Amino acid sequence: MIGVIDDGFLNRYRELLDAESAAFDELEHSVEEGDREHYELDFGTWREIVARRIAFLDRHDLMSAPVTTA
Repeated sequence: MIGVIDDGFLNRYRELLDAESAAFDELEHSVEEGDREHYELDFGTWREIVARRIAFLDRHDLMSAPVTTA
């Protein structure tokens, strides 16, 4: 069964996407600057946020199998 998509869901998902985007920007800056220490921290932060987004979708039964093409 697919979870309910309402304004609350969309607002929370948008927050997660914004956090993921901001974390990725920080990760990108670390790479561009060659800052290994900050890269490791930023990579961990980004991965944690991605995991939270995936868990959120999973809790709402919105994770599906990968799409394949013939």
